[in-house]
Amino acid sequence: MKEITIILFERLGLLLIIAFVLTRFSGFKSLLYREFNLKMSLVHAGVFGLFGVAGTMAGIVLDGETIGHFDFIVKPAQPQQLVVSLSLVAIVIAGLLGGPIVGMGAGMVAGIHLILLGGVGFLANGLVNPLTGLLAGLTARFFSQERVIPPLKALFIGVFPPILHMHLLLILQPESIAIVNKIGLPLVLSNSLAIAIFTAMIGIVLTEQENEAALATRRALTIAEEALPFLKNNPPAEMAAGLSNLLMNRLKLAAVSVTNKQEVLAHTGIGDDHHHPGQSVYQSLAYEAIQTKEMKIATARSQIECQHKNCPYEAAIIIPITEANDVMLLITFYFRKAHHIRPVELVLAQGLGQLLSNQLNLLAAESLKLAIRDAELRNLQAQINPHFLFNTLHLIATLFREDPKKARHITVQLAHYMRFNLKLVSNPLVPLEKECDHVNAYMEIIQARFANRLKVIFQHPEMIPEVSIPPSTIQPLVENCIQHGLRNIASEGRVEVLIQQQDSRLQAIVRDNGCGFPEEILAEVTTKPLTEHQNSGIGLYNVNKRLISLLGEEAKLHVRNLPSGGSEISFQIPLKVQA
Repeated sequence: MKEITIILFERLGLLLIIAFVLTRFSGFKSLLYREFNLKMSLVHAGVFGLFGVAGTMAGIVLDGETIGHFDFIVKPAQPQQLVVSLSLVAIVIAGLLGGPIVGMGAGMVAGIHLILLGGVGFLANGLVNPLTGLLAGLTARFFSQERVIPPLKALFIGVFPPILHMHLLLILQPESIAIVNKIGLPLVLSNSLAIAIFTAMIGIVLTEQENEAALATRRALTIAEEALPFLKNNPPAEMAAGLSNLLMNRLKLAAVSVTNKQEVLAHTGIGDDHHHPGQSVYQSLAYEAIQTKEMKIATARSQIECQHKNCPYEAAIIIPITEANDVMLLITFYFRKAHHIRPVELVLAQGLGQLLSNQLNLLAAESLKLAIRDAELRNLQAQINPHFLFNTLHLIATLFREDPKKARHITVQLAHYMRFNLKLVSNPLVPLEKECDHVNAYMEIIQARFANRLKVIFQHPEMIPEVSIPPSTIQPLVENCIQHGLRNIASEGRVEVLIQQQDSRLQAIVRDNGCGFPEEILAEVTTKPLTEHQNSGIGLYNVNKRLISLLGEEAKLHVRNLPSGGSEISFQIPLKVQA
């Protein structure tokens, strides 16, 4: 018994070494991740069945009390000889990984081989393999929540197939009690330990796969970040060339091609003698990727549809890059052989496609945001009240008869005011000093127009801090006070603008002594355009929106009615925001 146990462990050790070497190949790794449809189940059954046959060939032959020679079993046994097979290890693994169909299929392959070898108990040897595969597959369903059964559980499961084998041998060959006593314990020990080791190896392989997938995700994130400068380039040819060179430098590919919907924009790698920029997009899979907006995989030369007879590509991954739900680019990874496309390449390609699509959408959103901001500022230009302009010109004409010096001063202030408004779209932020000049020009014009009923006060530090704010921010607040807060005030109207520094912030306050805001709109006057009211319109909403978008939520407008009458509008700017 001791000698048999040592020999079985030696032979199983050889099988496990072979199995370990197989797990290093990408084909074996991909086998573990494929779905078990009928076709793949048959493939798996065949693979593990052949591994079971190898286990039989690595077994031993018992001739009575004598152990047969140590060569592999390659020819039928004699009628008095018993083939002690190691196939149950492969069959149990097949059932645990692939379920009942794969397990029983592999068992049938190994069992038929054992029946053909003949010898004592050939029928028991043949039947135990498919039966073990079926039972192992059914057992695996109890552990369906676990991707791979842990080695300790596999060790426990591995005890039962040799016991079942011994029972079948006793049922079909009652006279083989002595044989069972001799080989029973060695088979139980060797098979259970081998199954436990095999499942541990499978767990290691799957862990490596997960690590590769995580690495692929990190690589995709890095590449997407590095690709951002190329995506910002407007010329499509430069953008495509930058992308293809970047992908070739970061990934081990035969070639990379970047196309739009019509033609190749850039191609880097082998095959550039017949795959070149300007070539039309002709692959059917490319058009399918455009239509479905999904990644497509070519695993045969015929699917690539290259007309060049010496084209080096046998496989490809076509990745659509979308913007606003429309395919803008196709990135094609070319491979020399189909088996070079591993799960890690698929994960990388899928993730890269999504990340680059997100980058394009973010760039488009940023561009749209800038366009909206420019449109809003142009709208502010267009909103210069023509009545204000005509009334000011009329005031100037009157002053030229009564006070020419003041008329010239108001004309200069009007020129400053108009020039500032015409330059609104040039920069998203302007120095506070320029904004103060703009407000001062407006207030001097207003003070001159309403000298008898309105007093305007503007207080600010002698040294105005070097901070920036959105252009035309304070002036609309003053205008709102005059047009709405003081609209019913015939005399002694007052508007006060106060700019003061508080620690690390600059505070701007605009007050009036008018009628204030109606209580029903006070809470929402800056959060949505109140075009149905005559109290503020959309001026405060526009100012508040630009403050938040350019300086952050902390710079938003605060509006309140004063206890003594009138209203106050204020906002704060961090002094760290530089011009």
